[in-house]
Amino acid sequence: MNSTYMLVRAVRGPIMLMALGTLMSLHRFQDVSFTKTWPVLLILLGLMKLVERMALKTGETAGLGPQI
Repeated sequence: MNSTYMLVRAVRGPIMLMALGTLMSLHRFQDVSFTKTWPVLLILLGLMKLVERMALKTGETAGLGPQI
């Protein structure tokens, strides 16, 4: 596995927690209901999984050079 893939996996959790905290803060301090903004978490999770798979695919194709 390549380092980009490992980096994306490592930051996925903290990014999700920061997004959750931001949405909760908006719910608490602004007139934005969490019941209307929670799909942002699903979209963010999907984007992170997409980036993770792209990084994994890039790492697999990078290692397909000529064998000596």
